Amino acid sequence: MKQRGKELGIFIIIVVLLAFSYWKNPTVLSSDNLINTSRLIGIYGIMSLGMAFVIITGGIDLSVGSVIALLGVILSILLVDKNAPPSIALGVTVLVGALLGWLNGFLVTRIKLQPFVVTLCGLLLFRGLARFISNDETKGFGDSPSLTWLKTLATGNTVFSIPWPLVFMLILSVVFFFLLHKSTYGRYLFASGYNEESARYAGINSRNIISWAYVICGITTGIAAILFAFYTNSISPSMHGNFYELYAIAAAVLGGCSLRGGEGSIVGVILGTTLLLVIRNLVTMLHIPSSLEFAVMGIVIFVGVLADTLFRKKA
Repeated sequence: MKQRGKELGIFIIIVVLLAFSYWKNPTVLSSDNLINTSRLIGIYGIMSLGMAFVIITGGIDLSVGSVIALLGVILSILLVDKNAPPSIALGVTVLVGALLGWLNGFLVTRIKLQPFVVTLCGLLLFRGLARFISNDETKGFGDSPSLTWLKTLATGNTVFSIPWPLVFMLILSVVFFFLLHKSTYGRYLFASGYNEESARYAGINSRNIISWAYVICGITTGIAAILFAFYTNSISPSMHGNFYELYAIAAAVLGGCSLRGGEGSIVGVILGTTLLLVIRNLVTMLHIPSSLEFAVMGIVIFVGVLADTLFRKKA
């Protein structure tokens, strides 16, 4: 019921913001703007879904943005430089993302390092690797006709003008909804995030449960990396994916995932992502200086954490 209250509150805020934006600039609700915004909601949403699993464990993954840069570079090298079949290139990209997630989970659960430290090191390491293997040169996919269908997955729409990334996010949301809210794994994940020691005494293999959360985050990061790469069609290894982890963390926290662990929902993450992208779109459409974008995001994260703290004290 408490989570439902949070989700209803976010939904109302989204409606109010859209109404305010329309009042100030009616083009906010134009079909082109809605389609482009929903496309970005799809891509950022996929990334945020995986982050939610990690946050529910009480952890965090600061390396997501750098992993997206590294995977984007790898994907470009495989498709353009090595002429690898698309199915192989896409599979390798997602697999590398999963392996990097597994590595984070291993260091957190087996070596007992702090998630903040592990993923902060990953943020630097994976960014450095992306720049090294690309010789610090911008990678891309050019105008090759053989890659057109892949670009369509990131920039095209279905016959109903629904962006493909949004469709992918909705499909993943359904899968993750049942995994998180209707499966034994989901119950164990919440228990491990709420109190790992108690969960272990209850017979739950919390180390494996938490490790899989990082692997899931790695997989969704791999999928998002593919979509981001084709959406931008250009990967600058020093800039691509910068601060994307902040979007994922903000979306999950806004959606009701507690940074203390043990709380969160898939519906909340989708609403949190939508709210974040609506705010970002509002900054653009109302001609607010783009330099304030991260300031707005910082305020949004702060408000989310503050609200979570106040709700807990009242509970």
